[in-house]
This record gives sequence, C-alpha cells and structure tokens, in this order.
Amino acid sequence: MSALSAVPDPRQRRGRRSAWPVLLALIAAALASGAQGVRAIGQWAAERADDLTPLLDLPGRLPSPATVRRTLRAVDVTQLEERLAGFAAALPTPPADWTGLAVDGKAVRGANRHGARVHLVSRTRHADGCVLDQVAVAAQSNEIAAAPRLLAGRDLTGTVTTMDSLLTQRAIAAQIGAQGGHDLMVVKENQPALYAAIAGLFAAPPPQLATDHLEAVTTRDKGHGRLETRTLTRSAALTGYLDWPHAAQALHRTCRRVLLATGEMQEETTYGVTSLPPTAVSATALEALWRGHWAIENKVHRVRDGTMAEDAGQVRVGTAPHALAALRNGLLSLLRALGWTTIADALRHYGAYPHRALGLLSTVPTGSARL
Repeated sequence: MSALSAVPDPRQRRGRRSAWPVLLALIAAALASGAQGVRAIGQWAAERADDLTPLLDLPGRLPSPATVRRTLRAVDVTQLEERLAGFAAALPTPPADWTGLAVDGKAVRGANRHGARVHLVSRTRHADGCVLDQVAVAAQSNEIAAAPRLLAGRDLTGTVTTMDSLLTQRAIAAQIGAQGGHDLMVVKENQPALYAAIAGLFAAPPPQLATDHLEAVTTRDKGHGRLETRTLTRSAALTGYLDWPHAAQALHRTCRRVLLATGEMQEETTYGVTSLPPTAVSATALEALWRGHWAIENKVHRVRDGTMAEDAGQVRVGTAPHALAALRNGLLSLLRALGWTTIADALRHYGAYPHRALGLLSTVPTGSARL
C-alpha cells in the first residue's frame, strides 16, 4: 500500500471524486480477489460496496468501471514500476551463495490480439519468483534493446543473471560484469563463433581434458508423467580463448526425458557460457542456476496467463495492459513472500472477504508463514 500511495496522481484537481491511492488499492484488491479485467474489477467493487465503503472511509459512491478504466490508462507506468521495484527489493531474500536472477520477456497476448503491441521484459529471483523490476519493449524495438535498460543502475554484486539464447549478447554480458554481477547464458547458433567453439570442445575434447578440465553432475526428477535425467558438464579449458566478455566456463547440458505412459524418449543438448570461475561455484550449483531460470516462466508468466487470465484479457488501450501486468507482478511477489505456493488458492482465500484483500495490501512479509 505504501508503494501504491507513492505513485503520483496524474489527474487535474478539478473533478476528482476518489483519492488516487484508493483507486489503485481497489484495483489491486480486486486482482488479489481473482478479478481478471476492468469490468470484473468494477463489478467486484460494486457488489461489495457495503463492506468496502466503511473500510476505505469513502465519502461517496465507489468508483465505476469507467473510472477504473481511466485510472489504468492514466497511471504513470514508469513510476508504478519503480515503486513496485522498491517494494520487491524490501521483501525477504532467501539465503543462497549466489542469487539467481532470470531475465526474460513476455508478450501480453490479450492486448496484442486487439491490435496493441505490449511486450514486457522482467527480472525475477529464482528462489521465490519475486519480480524485481520490469520494463516495456519500445515500439519498433525488441528484448535485446530492453534488457540493458532493465539492468541499468542495478547493483548486481552477489547475483547471477540467467537468460536464454536471444539475450546472449556481448554487450549485455559486458554490462553485467561492469555492474559487479555474473551471468549464465544459453548459447545457440545466433552467436555462431561462440557456439562453434563450445560445441567443438565438448564434441571432441583433447585427451588431457577428460580428467583435467571436465566435471559433470547428473540429476534426476520424476513428475508430470515423465522421468528426466539431466547431465551438466563444465570446462574452463576455453578461458582466455573465447572472445566473449568475462567468459570463465563453457557448459554442455543434456536433458533426457522418458514419457512414462508411452516409453517415448526425448533428448536435447544445449550449450552455455558463464562468467563464474570454477573456484566460485560447483557443477551442482551451476545446474541449479540453469534450471532455476525457468522460475520466471513457471512462477510468473504462466500464472499471469493462466490463473490471472492475462492472455484472455480485453484491456488494450494506452498503458492499461502494462499497469495491470505490473500490479499482478507485485501481488505475486507479495503472495509468494507470504508463503503461498498455489496462487489460485490465494486468490480464493483473499476473494472470500473484502477486508482480507485490502488487508493483504498492508501486510509486511517477514519470511514467516502465510497470513
């Protein structure tokens, strides 16, 4: 609530009927209660007017859906993102030798289907799915240009930024190192020289590398109807040879999946590069960081798309889709900090009573059990 209250009110003084923090609080509380769009937010407030009016000490009627729509279009999303970033930075941080931070982009498909172009790039902590910050991809641009803006000015000391092959770019690797952090990047054919060097090393390593420079770790998991066996092999043999900023280790990873229902086998081989030296991190920790990158997809993107129905949304005008995405990120970070692992359960819990949803916005997580 403190973060939302600090977002500047863009309205002219004349004609104001509702306090700006109240408007943002109502939208956030409705989202926390399972409302999925502007119309649903307005209906949620209207049908709970008797409960909400005394809780918010409102002098008149609750804002209409049209007011909610205008609020989302008018809010300064840059200021909203900055305030929510400050809120996320203050949440409890899970202890770890290295803090994994995933950077990835997501299209707001509900808005895009109606002619808008809304594409956002965010940075998410592996351990708990906390969204630390987010920026919009500019018109006629892409994630490669947005990622440096997302990282700019951040103290990356003690962190490992992970990203897929699209963002495996020389300038981004140099920026992360200059800001005190490390990286772990997936390498594919979009970086042909780097890919060829790493693939060549692991395809036919010189005999002395078999014992002197190669180290492997294997992990196995069974779930979702499949058995997965992953083997990550690392080597520092190319250090000083690779023409890549801060490159310290080359990585080779195989993932073998067996579909238990049919016995069908799938296998995938991927390469990577990291600035972490062998003495700073074990092969087991590198595998955990590689897998941890998918927290941004599993704990944030899929939840926003599915449970919170972002993909099915109709909001498409101005900055409204971005504002809703930012508020969803903030709520997800808060709910995870409070111990919720199934967000659908959390939405039903807070949606049962208006005072719970409003109370959630004033909760200060301490790393203890859910409230």
